[in-house]
Amino acid sequence: MTTPMQLVLASASPRRLELLRRIGVEPDAVRPADIDESEIPGETPRQVAERLARSKAMAIPDDNALVLGSDTVVAVGRRILPKTETEDEARRCLELLSGRNHRVWTGVALAHPDGRLASRVVETRVSMKRLTADEIGAYLGCGEWKGKAGGYAIQGRAEAFVTRLVGSYSGVMGLPLHETANLLTGFGYPVLKP
Repeated sequence: MTTPMQLVLASASPRRLELLRRIGVEPDAVRPADIDESEIPGETPRQVAERLARSKAMAIPDDNALVLGSDTVVAVGRRILPKTETEDEARRCLELLSGRNHRVWTGVALAHPDGRLASRVVETRVSMKRLTADEIGAYLGCGEWKGKAGGYAIQGRAEAFVTRLVGSYSGVMGLPLHETANLLTGFGYPVLKP
């Protein structure tokens, strides 16, 4: 009898862990990848999301496990918005996104112990309502923006700001489940386990 393949999640994100559990997947280990996430001049937001996801998956070498990496990039045109660390950063992001459409690019990559690497990038188009100063202030006060790409968490209070979404809701949260499940099953890892 063969031992089932193990899975390492190369992320500290509680959202990604929660999303994996939605498809019946419980990683054997969670080991956040420590990589340089600096932008490379000339890269498109899509290229950044894919490069970072692949880099995270490859940063945690494991001879006995698949390693799953993911990264989410929020962009207005080619302008990539930061993972906000300060209230001022979050305010600038929300003011920029107010009343506009933007794109969320989420890369997901899976590294196999034999050296194979598979990845996908999912594009989601998001429209936000025009935000009042009071709405922005209230959202900043709740703290959900901390560490979030583009300064908002769609799975929280900011969902009330979204007027339209075309693409992957779970991708905007940080892990596109359809593509992730396909990558895992492609490497023989079972999903939707009881």
